[in-house]
Amino acid sequence: MNHTPPCIISVLLETLFNDVFVPQAVLDELKAIDNPVFKEKAITFFSARVKSITQINNLSLLMDYGESEAVILYKELNADFLLIDDKHARQIAESLQVNCIGTLGILIIAKEKGFIKKLHPYFRDLIKNKRYFSLELLNNIHKKHGEKTIR
Repeated sequence: MNHTPPCIISVLLETLFNDVFVPQAVLDELKAIDNPVFKEKAITFFSARVKSITQINNLSLLMDYGESEAVILYKELNADFLLIDDKHARQIAESLQVNCIGTLGILIIAKEKGFIKKLHPYFRDLIKNKRYFSLELLNNIHKKHGEKTIR
């Protein structure tokens, strides 16, 4: 079974959350990704979920344009969570009282709710697809959930 992260993450987002939206800047960034499989699946999933921000983006000097628009959209929609993995952008978002969750958090919730059986194959695919998480963090999550660690 292929555990391609963009495919499983989009399925999990639909399963775990009532509504999923992205700002246009995030969709534009997805279109620039140099991974044809990821790009196609991500664009297909997120294209119908684009919402425009109504404010001026005054955060773009602090973080990437897509992430800054995502923070603004989160605030405008009074959203429950903001999916964000970039450490620097997440720190800024959290300082603005944004409730952040990352890809790993979504996978953990999915395992806890029984939607996936093991985290290990998904973590391996994240690494294979050049998603950068420290092995220490991944192994701590594995240990907490009774799974074998990555070497």
